[in-house]
Amino acid sequence: MLNTMSAPTYICDDTSASSRIQARLKNAGQAFRANDNIAAFIEDGELDELRLEVENRMRDVLDALVIDTDNDHNTVDTAHRVAKMFIDEVFAGRYRAAPPITSFPNVSRLNELMIVGPVTVRSACSHHLCPIMGRIWIGVLPNADAELIGLSKFARLCDWIMSRPQIQEEAVIMLADELERRTRPAGLAIVMEADHFCMHWRGIKDDQPVMTSSIMRGAFLKNESLRHEFLELRNRGHR
Repeated sequence: MLNTMSAPTYICDDTSASSRIQARLKNAGQAFRANDNIAAFIEDGELDELRLEVENRMRDVLDALVIDTDNDHNTVDTAHRVAKMFIDEVFAGRYRAAPPITSFPNVSRLNELMIVGPVTVRSACSHHLCPIMGRIWIGVLPNADAELIGLSKFARLCDWIMSRPQIQEEAVIMLADELERRTRPAGLAIVMEADHFCMHWRGIKDDQPVMTSSIMRGAFLKNESLRHEFLELRNRGHR
């Protein structure tokens, strides 16, 4: 027997930009977790509305923290600054479409190891919204039959992926998936090391909370000598 029940339609229950955007996402069955990109569901002018909405709600947060923003010259514009920072800077990878990436033919049919890095990246822990400051090294074994992308494009993609609330383990997987989709390499390797300020500022308050993550795909997963060459060259650059 066929299921004739249609998917529920979500209707915006108020006029706020966040409610309208959420209704579109839900109607499309699209996730909007902290590290998801939702740019395709934001209409012209709504980022300005969203920025103002975050500012207003941030004022409520400051008020709940018993901070007198009306009479404190240091925090009078904090809500505005925080809203701008979240929407336009540290979480911009959620609200902006992927950067345009120009590719070009692999005319010389290059198939030798190339390494990009270290690329400096900045993110925020999705558990506490504390900063994550790190560096990424990318190893690519080009596919002779696929196209190549310019050096700066790797950095742009890193920034786009990392500029949203993340956990490091998921962030490197998202970056690897994006690079594989765009370059179709014969092999891909990524190493990321980062300081997590949720361990600097709170909890155990460790001074050296460095986390290292690595991903090996394709030829790097199968070829031990290639993997060793990438890691050795990365370590030389690290020193």
